[in-house]
Amino acid sequence: MFDINIPAVLTAAAVAFALGGLWYGPLFGKAWMRAFNFTEADLAKGNMPLIYAAAFVFTLIPAGFLDILLDDHLANAMSGAVYGLAAGLVFAAPPTATQYLFEGRPLKAFVINAGYSVLALTVMGAIVGAW
Repeated sequence: MFDINIPAVLTAAAVAFALGGLWYGPLFGKAWMRAFNFTEADLAKGNMPLIYAAAFVFTLIPAGFLDILLDDHLANAMSGAVYGLAAGLVFAAPPTATQYLFEGRPLKAFVINAGYSVLALTVMGAIVGAW
């Protein structure tokens, strides 16, 4: 069975989650809202506690997978970051790009969302690799 380092996975997910708060808040929040034509009122309609809880659970999944992927003999911060970056560039960005092409979404929306995914996976990989 898989030997998952729970503290590393929880920490990686928490850091990526906090990074998302910065990314979609002060760094690119307004640009993200404009790219999707959201208003503050639109966002206020959601059940934010449920959305944040689900988002954290969804952040745990790739953190756990990266921990499984990085065998102990591969594990260090640099290899973890490389695996995370590769996961972002290969498994996150291309499907997102395909969806956005068919949905007719703007390039800015793709860059913001895929950029976060790639960065978050890179950071999560570095954390679980270093642990």
